[in-house]
Amino acid sequence: MKKVTLIKMEGCPYCRNAFRAIDALKEEKPAYHHLELEVIDENEQPELAGRYAADYYYVPSLFVDGKKCYEAQPGQDYETIKNAVDKVFSSALE
Repeated sequence: MKKVTLIKMEGCPYCRNAFRAIDALKEEKPAYHHLELEVIDENEQPELAGRYAADYYYVPSLFVDGKKCYEAQPGQDYETIKNAVDKVFSSALE
């Protein structure tokens, strides 16, 4: 199992949808409860977010073992974000 890192920003509607998706996916797929999920707030933990700064612009961004697997884009809806989170989580279980 691989570590998932999520970069977020307080007040971001796409981040809110990502966390909503995580909750829903954990209900649908109990194996996701066992994933190691590190959450880094870009504003509150700039030194940690800085390690990933060259690899993302938008939040939320998800990394698996340090490799970017998803970066939200402006205009994405909940279902798009949920599908992306599902794909990232699934790859982390492999």
